[in-house]
Amino acid sequence: MARVPSAVIAASGLVGGYGVARWTKKRPLGGAVLAVAGAAAAQQWRKQAGNATAGALTAAYVGAFAGSHPLAKKIGAWPSVLGVAGAVALASWAVADRKA
Repeated sequence: MARVPSAVIAASGLVGGYGVARWTKKRPLGGAVLAVAGAAAAQQWRKQAGNATAGALTAAYVGAFAGSHPLAKKIGAWPSVLGVAGAVALASWAVADRKA
């Protein structure tokens, strides 16, 4: 079975978490999507690039989530979420997926 790149998992978690929270109007449900995807990405990062890199990418994932909120006030919600998801995906690809 083909492996889904961790960059795709991480970006999907950020976008999917926001989408689920917005469309269901249940923020905890969106948070669950965000957490499950983050945990899956972190597990893959650890296997592909080691504990230190996994920790750094997990911090970037959480930071992107947190940073998307103030950014959304400046550029809008969807552009913010898509921007931070793209940044995390690029970082994930550069330090973990590219080597796999």
